[in-house]
Amino acid sequence: MTSQLNPYLNFAGNARAAMEFYQQVFGGDLSLTTFREFGMADPTVADQIMHGMLRTAAGHLLMASDMPPGMELRRGNANTISLSGDDAEELRRWWDQLSSGGVVSVPLEKQMWGDEFGQCEDRFGTPWMVNISQASS
Repeated sequence: MTSQLNPYLNFAGNARAAMEFYQQVFGGDLSLTTFREFGMADPTVADQIMHGMLRTAAGHLLMASDMPPGMELRRGNANTISLSGDDAEELRRWWDQLSSGGVVSVPLEKQMWGDEFGQCEDRFGTPWMVNISQASS
């Protein structure tokens, strides 16, 4: 059996909107399960997402949930999702969508190592890095 490493994002009540946005960006199949569906009747969180999973045609898997009662969402700078490869058109399209309405800290442009690279935080507070590899000459 093989294993897989997947990003798992946490949100403060807007996981549904974030995951639907990521489905628009990356395409794929999205499944969302609420706290109510897992038996939690607390009306303050019953319709929030206990587990969400987006599986893209490219094989990427992104998971998320809203924070359950009693847990605090603490955003920090310790984790970033990195997208990289040589499909410049796809990566630029993702960059344009992820950075729109967010905060760009490093514009997507050619860097000293020869690749195009950019860093942003999307409108949901998720940090992203995009690196477009350049063909060697």
